[in-house]
Amino acid sequence: MLLMSDVTRILSAIEQGDPQAADQLLPLVYDELRKLAAQRMADEKPGQTLQATALVHEAYLRLVGASDVIRWDGRGHFFAAAAEAMRRILIDNARGKAAEKRGGRRQRLDLDHVNPAAPESAEELVALDAALEKLAASDGVKAELVKLRFFAGLTMPQIASVLGISLTTAERYWVFARTWLYAELSDPG
Repeated sequence: MLLMSDVTRILSAIEQGDPQAADQLLPLVYDELRKLAAQRMADEKPGQTLQATALVHEAYLRLVGASDVIRWDGRGHFFAAAAEAMRRILIDNARGKAAEKRGGRRQRLDLDHVNPAAPESAEELVALDAALEKLAASDGVKAELVKLRFFAGLTMPQIASVLGISLTTAERYWVFARTWLYAELSDPG
């Protein structure tokens, strides 16, 4: 069973430079990170080359393998950072797929599942990232809420706890953020 005190203790040891602490952390948080990644990957189109396991490992390496020492404010902060790392990895992956040096906008087609009317996931993900950056510039808390909900798959009570706001406020922010993002992503200009 995942104990919050164990995770917090190990995060503190990582901050202090304990080289074995990172090895102790992964087994404690792996299942939860894997669930978050699997939820996020379930939204991706078929043929996605990035797998949930690879997403977890890459995010974990970015979190604890960084040369900069990160000050963790506990379990919630760690998982919020994991959600952000997963978001950045997916965005980087989407941008890489769209880069001209990798074939530009050409995509592999699984002929058994071709749906020519379906929007391209990589483009939508890049557009969402741009909209989230714009939202973050005007209201960082609402942008963070969207990241935790969309990329980490957290529930509203979990998000309220991580952000240190009431559940009612979190739900109100979610309604606003969804409406704002819909308008931003629907705007042809």
